[in-house]
Amino acid sequence: MATETDRRTVLALGLGAAAAAMILPGTARALTVDEARSLINDVTGQVTKVINSGASETQMLAKFEQIFAKYADVPAIARSALGPAARSASPGQMSAFTKAYQGYISRKYGRRFREFIGGRIEVTGAHPLKSYYEVVSTAYLQGEAPFDLRWHVSDKSGRDLFFNLIIEGVNMLSTERTEIGAMLDQQGGNIDNLIAKLNKT
Repeated sequence: MATETDRRTVLALGLGAAAAAMILPGTARALTVDEARSLINDVTGQVTKVINSGASETQMLAKFEQIFAKYADVPAIARSALGPAARSASPGQMSAFTKAYQGYISRKYGRRFREFIGGRIEVTGAHPLKSYYEVVSTAYLQGEAPFDLRWHVSDKSGRDLFFNLIIEGVNMLSTERTEIGAMLDQQGGNIDNLIAKLNKT
């Protein structure tokens, strides 16, 4: 049976995502605190709608992947998850890994979405943090104490996107990087084999 910590981790990664982030070169346009907050309001609203829609597992997985692809900086998250191995990967391998990782995250956490039916997430504030914004929210699940979620949002990719999520002090990017690193080790450091495994998992 999943522990409360496991459930919170699943929710957080399912809502976000999941993978220290690599900030891409910036653009002239400056993201504002209101825009960062609005982005996360949209994300949490859409995810909550899917979770409570009564849709089948297949439908929910597809919807979650769409949300992740739309609102998350998937290339940056994937590169962070792959870690040092990303430096030696070819452009083709990085493209294939990014696509495989997006699907892997969607399936990994989407399958457990039904555990959170009836829950909600409320955005409570936002403020600048270093070169990006942190949006603060609170998650409410049935039968559990509320807990803190902090989203990191940037426009460094050229779009307003979130690239990290912190749950009660736990950095999800770092967690995913550790897990993907372990999977890569299991594949003898072979990125192509890792991609194949992610596509099947």
